[in-house]
Amino acid sequence: MSAITIEPFFDRGTWTVTYVVADNVTKRAAIVDPVLDFDLTSGHTSTVSADKVAAYVRDRRLTVTWILETHAHADHLSAARHLQQRVGGHIAIGEHIREVQATFKKLYNLERDFLPDGSQFDHLFKDGEKFNIGTLEATAMLVPGHTPADMAYRVDDALFVGDTLFMPDVGSARADFPGGNARMLYRSMRRILALPGDTRVFVCHDYPPGGREPRWESTVAEQRAENIHVRDGISEEEFVTMRDARDATLAVPTLILPSIQVNVRAGQLPPPDDNGVSYLRIPLNALRTSQNP
Repeated sequence: MSAITIEPFFDRGTWTVTYVVADNVTKRAAIVDPVLDFDLTSGHTSTVSADKVAAYVRDRRLTVTWILETHAHADHLSAARHLQQRVGGHIAIGEHIREVQATFKKLYNLERDFLPDGSQFDHLFKDGEKFNIGTLEATAMLVPGHTPADMAYRVDDALFVGDTLFMPDVGSARADFPGGNARMLYRSMRRILALPGDTRVFVCHDYPPGGREPRWESTVAEQRAENIHVRDGISEEEFVTMRDARDATLAVPTLILPSIQVNVRAGQLPPPDDNGVSYLRIPLNALRTSQNP
């Protein structure tokens, strides 16, 4: 019996995959990239997706020690705070979240009390930092490019890459968000692809081309041989040229405005006004996805 169990939860509304990573020896577990449901037209949140994760944890009598965010997502709201209240665990992200917080505090003109110091999270990982999920040793890897703060988490023979890398027939993440950089993204992906070929690669999203069913697991060897954007033989210059041209054609993600306001707070909704209601801010004519608008 393997020492590790990985259970995926696919959210078709945002094409996001949340994972529960469990140590079979101690029943300790980590949750990676949980989703808070959000209806943009009504402004209502719900916890249907997160509650499925909580039910799985409860049914298998797991003890959650970590809730791991790969980055401050622009396409879904994080359920980290809700799940922490339900099942526990330390909410963690890479230390460069401070840069992202500083950028978006200015963009949204967030409240004076919001400090871009990462204190909203329980732990900020450094590149190469080791941690444990029960008896499983894990390593945090800094993989910037999509955003400055992207992290991948290596646990046993598995690597959770967030948005840095997608399935081989989808390719790579965009690099035109504030602080993103296509050249940096290429180097991060090649760092991932330098790992042993049998390393299992788990992506955070799948956008299935050609009508195939969603998938979220590949291997380093498959990525090196088949990834349409970064397979072996594609140079850094070729990738940067392709990525910059492609990003210039992409629309702004539907949920970027609400999601980042919540995700830089570790899944906490903005503080309520004096009427007890929390509000999201929409900066008019201010958002530029491309670095060269």
